[in-house]
Amino acid sequence: MKSFAMGAVALSFAGLTASAQAGDLYPPRSYTVYQPLDALSWAGPYLGGNLGYQWGTVSNNSTRPTGLVGGAQAGYNWQPTGNWVFGVEGDLEATGADDTFAPWKFSNPWFGTVRGRAGYAFNNVLFYGTAGLAFGGLHGETFGLAESHTTAGWTAGIGAEVWVAQKWSARIEYLYVDLSSSQFVITGMSNGYRFGTVRAGVNYHF
Repeated sequence: MKSFAMGAVALSFAGLTASAQAGDLYPPRSYTVYQPLDALSWAGPYLGGNLGYQWGTVSNNSTRPTGLVGGAQAGYNWQPTGNWVFGVEGDLEATGADDTFAPWKFSNPWFGTVRGRAGYAFNNVLFYGTAGLAFGGLHGETFGLAESHTTAGWTAGIGAEVWVAQKWSARIEYLYVDLSSSQFVITGMSNGYRFGTVRAGVNYHF
């Protein structure tokens, strides 16, 4: 009887050991959320640079200033839920856009924008629309006389951005900018500058 009892205890111990080993091989299923914790997120601040080309027209004048444009941008994105991304962005650009027609020469030496952004992300690719405030300078020359004005207006555009490396993204963007007119003494007219720009850029995400 004593041998039988000892055998039963040994058998039970072996069963418990086997159960524990099986538990190690097949752990209980843990709870998983719908979106993995390490899923790609567009949220947060960023800083970058851009380079492109712009073309436009001066109101009440025949000049069409065109040229290279380049500058820097900074912004912040929110991704509250799912794939929708919202943000704000500001940029400041230096341009070489100018044109001469007859005695007139007009140029746009600089401009900047402050815009809202809204887009939809397909994992590492973001398509967005953007609109907001624009401001910049318009410089005119004729017969040795020169005059400059700084005006404000509006801008709107579309773009696409893609992650290319950890913390780095690349983008391409089109903006239409309408700088309001102001009265130029040298032309005797109200002149403003409206233009489109296509630019490519990179952003570093913090």
